[in-house]
Amino acid sequence: MSKLTAEAAFKNKVLLITGGTGSFGAAVLKRFLTSEIRQIRIFSRDEKKQDDMRHILQTKYPDYASKVRFFIGDVRDIRSVADAMPGVDYIFHAAALKQVPSCEFFPMQAVKTNIEGTDNVLHAAVEAGVKKVVCLSTDKAAYPINAMGISKAMMEHVIYANARVAEECGGTIICCTRYGNVMCSRGSVIPLFIDQIKAGNPITITNPDMTRFLMNLEEAVDLVKFAFEHAEPGDLFIQKADASTIGTLAAAVQRLFGDTGIRIIGTRHGEKLYETLMTREERLRSEDMGDYFRIAADNRDLNYDRYFTKGKVQTETEESYTSHNTQLLNIEETVKKIMTSDYIKEALKPEGIIGKKSRRR
Repeated sequence: MSKLTAEAAFKNKVLLITGGTGSFGAAVLKRFLTSEIRQIRIFSRDEKKQDDMRHILQTKYPDYASKVRFFIGDVRDIRSVADAMPGVDYIFHAAALKQVPSCEFFPMQAVKTNIEGTDNVLHAAVEAGVKKVVCLSTDKAAYPINAMGISKAMMEHVIYANARVAEECGGTIICCTRYGNVMCSRGSVIPLFIDQIKAGNPITITNPDMTRFLMNLEEAVDLVKFAFEHAEPGDLFIQKADASTIGTLAAAVQRLFGDTGIRIIGTRHGEKLYETLMTREERLRSEDMGDYFRIAADNRDLNYDRYFTKGKVQTETEESYTSHNTQLLNIEETVKKIMTSDYIKEALKPEGIIGKKSRRR
């Protein structure tokens, strides 16, 4: 039996996006707004971003803007989450605190949003009879070393626990996606590099040998779409991704926007040398689905006694799937990769965010 595509499944249905005013929410709107979806609900706590998004929709998509409804609320407040649920068929849960330094200094805020907030969304979804929820996680949840990654790792366990309960009740299907850095999303490094070049300042990098996965927003939406179409309860989906060193990424940005030099500032508190998308332990139960990995839910129960008398011989594979051992792009390949971002295309225009005077060839 073939899986129903997202486009077909969304026909005359209601989709709720938490954290919907972010980069991911905007990309989802661009992808599905003109489809036969009945309504897209944007749930977030920032009224200014909602108003900005509303005006953009009215300007660019006047015939479709009425499909979008905006809900002010916070995933920390389960009442506001529940108020957005009636009539919702599907949810993309993207609301999160994502910045490593801010979570490091205020870890309880990460707990309240990333862990408790996710639990609120999932409980409200199950109670409202939502058909399917796709949650967005991060590579920092695999072998986490900082507060943001730890909170996201706990978020994933909250997802799996809720997925198990929802499955037993025969209701909502809950799954998870995990991906690396989305190029040019809010707070990411490429816009910072461009701003520094625009100001005539050297690019600041922490460690040129540090590696990071590279994905564009369309690929992030593709991953969530693939998970939506193929998920069983508790599944985790990971997209295979290219990576580059931070030094290579900086050189690629300067090749496009001008060479203003590089200043190394040292690794920030809580940063990793490389990112892990899939742990060794997860690889044991992963399924290669072409451009994606599917990791089935852990189906063990609470009967711990059996594990005292009988265990597994093999508990991990030789290596994790990391930004160090995936395909590393050279400068030319990295230029080609970042050119897939709409942000870069706009920035390169003469009237874009960086002027001709700032460019050097």
